[in-house]
Amino acid sequence: MLKITMFSSADKVAGQGVGSAYLELVNLLKSHFQSEFDVEINHYRKSDISHYHTIDLPFFFSTFSKKRGRKIGYVHFLPETLEGSLKIPQPFRGIFYQYIIAFYKRMDHLVVVNPSFIDELVNYGIDRDKITYIPNFVDSKRFYPVSDTERMELRDKFELPRDKFTVLGSGQVQERKGVPDFIKLARQNPDVQFVWAGGFSFGRLTDGYADLKKVVDNPPANLKFTGIVSRDEIAELNNAADVFLLPSFNELFPMSVLEAFSCGTPVMLRDLDLYHCIIDGDYEPAGNVSEMQEKLTLLRNDPARLAHWKERAREASKRYSEDHLAKVWFDFYHAQAKEADHE
Repeated sequence: MLKITMFSSADKVAGQGVGSAYLELVNLLKSHFQSEFDVEINHYRKSDISHYHTIDLPFFFSTFSKKRGRKIGYVHFLPETLEGSLKIPQPFRGIFYQYIIAFYKRMDHLVVVNPSFIDELVNYGIDRDKITYIPNFVDSKRFYPVSDTERMELRDKFELPRDKFTVLGSGQVQERKGVPDFIKLARQNPDVQFVWAGGFSFGRLTDGYADLKKVVDNPPANLKFTGIVSRDEIAELNNAADVFLLPSFNELFPMSVLEAFSCGTPVMLRDLDLYHCIIDGDYEPAGNVSEMQEKLTLLRNDPARLAHWKERAREASKRYSEDHLAKVWFDFYHAQAKEADHE
């Protein structure tokens, strides 16, 4: 039995995708491989594999112990992907960015959730052979489509009008997520219901906090900010919505998109290059706010177009299912353990 220790503080800050991805993986290992893997959390024991999900300073110091076994780092972000998320003044921002890369370089192997970031890590001086792409996934027992009757009941639960076309966005309320554009679309479409599920996970450190807080406190009549909600509520909101829209400017592989796919909710995304190698053809692409407005109008008025993206969401969810990724992680951990034996 392999001893695997997860090191993470991701679940201490609610409403962030890193925490969701971490919890999904832990649940997967414990539900599928109880007899194969002995999984502990933040326990400084002797392990075959130590899997680091966050880059806490105590975790960095722990990498110098021989008890850690094979050290695996989960790359949920790079310095450039934090731009527009946190407001960190110089010189502290530069020091923090250097620390991120130093942490990754302490790992024996890295896992990225998007293959487009392999080249970025290589540019930072990390060996390409030490990087593996394994995508995120979601639990289909929590995220799944519901009946039309249940959809209407969910709208009642969240006090959303039954008869309005409803657009959902989710994630932290911050500049990088494109929340100002989401707000603009709400103002341009007063007859459409907009919902943003998420809040200020990092409070005043959030980039653009002051301006965004004003709108959150006093939104347009057709825009609802739920604040930070549970994952079960995210599943319910996806099912209550007609479309999931993420206007984010920078991502790795957002859990929110997978959650929408798994609920069979049509997805519209700002058409970032990094999506092309993982979910190309599975979402309605839009380059800017004017294109989002144009596509939104088309989706509202063309049931066949909406049905097409609903079907693409369902097909995408199969590729990123828990059962499929369970085997990928099983093989990966065993391969890494063998690497440690040969060192």
